[in-house]
Amino acid sequence: TLLVPEADPLAGMPEDANRRRPFVTLRLQTDAGIEGIGFSLYGEAMTGALRAAVDELGALAVGEDPLRIEHIRGKLIAAAGASCGPGGIFTLALAAIDIALWDIKGKALGQPLWRLLGGLRRTVPAYASGSLRRGLTDDQCATAARRLVEKGFSEMKTQLALPGNPSPADEVRRIRVVREAIGPDIKLMCDINQRWRVEQAIDIGKRAEDVGLFWLEDVT
Repeated sequence: TLLVPEADPLAGMPEDANRRRPFVTLRLQTDAGIEGIGFSLYGEAMTGALRAAVDELGALAVGEDPLRIEHIRGKLIAAAGASCGPGGIFTLALAAIDIALWDIKGKALGQPLWRLLGGLRRTVPAYASGSLRRGLTDDQCATAARRLVEKGFSEMKTQLALPGNPSPADEVRRIRVVREAIGPDIKLMCDINQRWRVEQAIDIGKRAEDVGLFWLEDVT
């Protein structure tokens, strides 16, 4: 388990500089000496359970050809049984193994992952995610948003479902603060992380229609 300090490499304004995020890391080695690195995370209270799940599933991959990723995935899914998935801690544990296997395959073949996956384009649009978090104050969020624009981002994502017990007006005020900071031409997305009820989403969504959100994500 790796405790990673919370950081904001894009805008330099973490929500909580004292927070540590627990990642479960995995190192898979082949008999040819190639090592693949995988990782996953759940949450503080479930980190030990996730680590145990990664260890148990990873043991089932020992002896397999690491380049046959779909075969290994199928074996692990079958071993876990239909009652545990898809979803939950099984999927998070499988993800760590899957990432490590693709890392091995890229190193074994000397190819970047995008090429192994059949990448069509050499460039893709990117939006800044993770800087405009709900725990920041309005002033902090506005400052971070302006820094993203200064760095050249033309698309970015913020969060609503503010801490405490915000009113719909509080939520709409916050999204307007971000829009005013970045101007009218930046694509602005907003993530709720499943924290609104349906009637909240309808109410607040209607109130914020003039803000021009590119999307409202993971609402209920």
